[in-house]
Amino acid sequence: MLELVDLDKRLDEDVHDRVFPELEIRLGECQRAARAANVPVVVVFEGWDAAGKGTIINRLTQALDPRGFRVHPISAPNEDERLHPWMGRFWKKLPPAGALAIFDRSWYGRVLTERLNEGLSKRRWREAYDEIQQFERQLADAGTVIVKFWLHISRKEQRKRFKRLEKTAATAWKVGKDEWAQSRHYDRWLAAAEEMLARTSTAYAPWTVVEATDARFRRVKVFEVLTQAIQTEIDRRAAAPPVVLKPMDVPEPSPTDEQTILDRLDLTLSLSREEYEKQLDKLQKRLFRLEHEMYVARVPAAIVYEGADAGGKGGNIKRLTAGLDPRGYEVVPVGPPDAPEKAHHFLWRFWRDVPKAGHITIFDRSWYGRVLVERVEGYCSEDEWRRAYREINEFERQLTEFGAVLVKFWLHIDRDEQLRRFEARRDEPAKQWKITDDDWRNREKWRQYNVAVVDMLEKTSTPYAPWTVLEANCKLHARIKALRTVADALEAAL
Repeated sequence: MLELVDLDKRLDEDVHDRVFPELEIRLGECQRAARAANVPVVVVFEGWDAAGKGTIINRLTQALDPRGFRVHPISAPNEDERLHPWMGRFWKKLPPAGALAIFDRSWYGRVLTERLNEGLSKRRWREAYDEIQQFERQLADAGTVIVKFWLHISRKEQRKRFKRLEKTAATAWKVGKDEWAQSRHYDRWLAAAEEMLARTSTAYAPWTVVEATDARFRRVKVFEVLTQAIQTEIDRRAAAPPVVLKPMDVPEPSPTDEQTILDRLDLTLSLSREEYEKQLDKLQKRLFRLEHEMYVARVPAAIVYEGADAGGKGGNIKRLTAGLDPRGYEVVPVGPPDAPEKAHHFLWRFWRDVPKAGHITIFDRSWYGRVLVERVEGYCSEDEWRRAYREINEFERQLTEFGAVLVKFWLHIDRDEQLRRFEARRDEPAKQWKITDDDWRNREKWRQYNVAVVDMLEKTSTPYAPWTVLEANCKLHARIKALRTVADALEAAL
């Protein structure tokens, strides 16, 4: 592919001076239109050292409203970033709806610099290709415009630029041993770049190879491609039919319906108080030891609690954390998304709370809200919640491939037990804060939620992130089963 690129392309000065001012105006108009249409834009600049990435980014930003973009220069991950899944730092830098993010180098460092300079294992950089494609597809499916540029120059041109930079004290720092190493191993880098372009140029996130020898040609091509990409998405949205959001209908019974996993649960399982106290003490001591071993071994853990209202999530979490060192864990309560969270992909806010190596994060509700409350109440479209099953599985796979222990609990109670607990909360002043009008309203949608829960369990229980269903009519039984499940999972990982 790259061997066919004509690197001698030039643009005459008079042609550039005639067309470029109009391109700057059009880009500014597109930025304002994208803001009005809530279109997020991600622009990626990759390419050879000294190919002109910094120069073109500088010129690009001069045409944009500075209130609507951020430039992210990407270098090697710092110590904290290395303690998290590698894609996490890029999720955190994503723009909200209506804004631009410009990446001076990007997630592609994983399959270029880390592969070639740092000796990343073949298994890791091959996995990275899958994760990159998933990342970009998820963003594009949610309406993000992704524009990726590879700035291409020859080895001869690169060497000439290096020597010119070295002649001036103000720019000599830009050329070091890594830059000259790239020049010496140009063919090796070229092969890796060819593979990267071939494997990750997709309909939703195509690569544009920019012939970067001539600055005027490079500048005009980048502006043309970026403007056209943004305008295409704006036009697509304008022509698309409006998205209809509606609550989930009451499911109609079918003669072919079988018992679901929830129907087959034995909710009579229970534990005596005496046996509970004895097992609780042993499990909490075991978890305390395992928490410290996890820290030493730098193994992260994410523990997810989902369940019916009044299912006992809070009490369960309280017993789990009672025996842990609070410096090694964090409990993240998850409520409805706020305005900044709604302006991003639904997984964005959860990437911010992914546990770092050696630490435990406990999620009191989680990313599964997308396929539960948001589906049932009609807070997202059918396309969005159906797509979320795959996106959640991909998210969880990335966590576990990083080495995280992932434990997921669904706490299930029957409808009679829920009513008893609701009434107890209502009648006891110290617990009235636990019961809200939404709880009573959600109870009227018991059948809809059961259908959503069964779909969730069936579509997202995977070998690397299985669900554990807790029979929670007896809180004591559910707590012991949860603590034992967590302890067994941590021990297995160690």
